[in-house]
This record gives sequence, C-alpha cells and structure tokens, in this order.
Amino acid sequence: MRVLIGSGDDLADLYAVPRTPWLRVNFVATVDGAATGEDGRSGSINNEIDHRVFDLLREQADVVVIGAGTARIEGYARIGKPLVLVSRSGVVPEHLRGSAPGEILLATYAASPGLAEAREILGSDAVIVAGQHRVDLKAVKAGLAARGWGNQVCEGGPHLLRDLLDEGVADELDTTVVPRAVGGHHPRITNGAPLDVPLSLHTLVEHEGTLLARWLVTRSPDGP
Repeated sequence: MRVLIGSGDDLADLYAVPRTPWLRVNFVATVDGAATGEDGRSGSINNEIDHRVFDLLREQADVVVIGAGTARIEGYARIGKPLVLVSRSGVVPEHLRGSAPGEILLATYAASPGLAEAREILGSDAVIVAGQHRVDLKAVKAGLAARGWGNQVCEGGPHLLRDLLDEGVADELDTTVVPRAVGGHHPRITNGAPLDVPLSLHTLVEHEGTLLARWLVTRSPDGP
C-alpha cells in the first residue's frame, strides 16, 4: 500500500498494471455513496483530479469495456480505441451505429435476441459471443486478450461491476471518492444480488479532499 498526500508523484507509475491480461474497473462516488448526481450521470459528481485519472486509465488501456446501458445513459461516443459494449439484449445503441469498423464491439451470448442484428450492424468480427444463455465475462476477458488487448479498463456500470466481481473476472477496482454528500436516491457503484469480495488496498492518493484508491481483488487459493 502507498499512502500519498497531494498529487506530485507520477500518476502513470502509480496506476501501471503489474501484468496482462489485467482488467480493472473505474468508478467515482460521493462520500455518502452516490455513484451519480441528480442528472443520473457520473459526470455530475466527478472533479478535475478524477478526470485526470479517468483519462490516464483510458490512455494506458488497450481496450475500454462498458455496459451497453451505461453507454446509452452517459452518451458514450467514439473514443479513439476499441470500445466493447457488454449487452444481455445484444442491441447496439442507436448513437453508436455507423461507427468505423473496429471502433465499437459488442459482447453478448449465443441466445441473445439482438445477436443477428448486431452482426449486421457491426460486422461478425466485432461481435464477441461468450456463453450460451448469459454473458460469460471470463470468456470476454480472455477473448479480448487473445486479440492483443491485455490491458483492459471497464468504466461501468454498477450491474457489470457486480458481475465482474462475483465471477472473479476483475483484477482491480479503482475508486474516486469526491468530498461531497448529495442525499437522494442514487445507485451505488455495485448493483444486484449480494456478494462478498475481499479487496486489498494497493494505493491511496489524497488530493484536496478527494480520495483516489487502487483496490486489488483478493483471490482465494481455490478461487478463480
């Protein structure tokens, strides 16, 4: 664990991955646990230092993974590197259709109702079929690594983070806690059935009240 005050150290070194394949998930939340602001988006609660780390993790990554629903809500556009949408329905968001080949990929499962249409829209090579009746996230991670994309960052959403942790796929959880309390009814960074996944604090950075942490997922001897 490294505990730092301020932001003078090289963030690139602090957030370097130890090996590949490596999948980390990045989230921002308020002190009282809200993962979004009043507009339902994370962009309304983050700040400058969170933006810096967000941009750094994306720059370091070979590929960005995100839940298709979160991509719709947050208004994701082309990001200059492969963007993989994880979708149970197999439906490609309207605003991401018509992208150049290889810009947008979709990960779904064989029985997904939108599989055939997704292949028509994105091309067969851009559709990752992982699992028969649900998305096999381990297979998605392995499939991306097989394409040469070993440094993987997931940018949400809460349901996908919950499943990545539950299935032993995520290696790291990066969190930003901004010094705000917003009340109301907002999602947490995980959403879904209960789970209990031990985490080990690797790095903690404090910058003007904002806490940025790298949490490593603790694997049990018999676990994944």
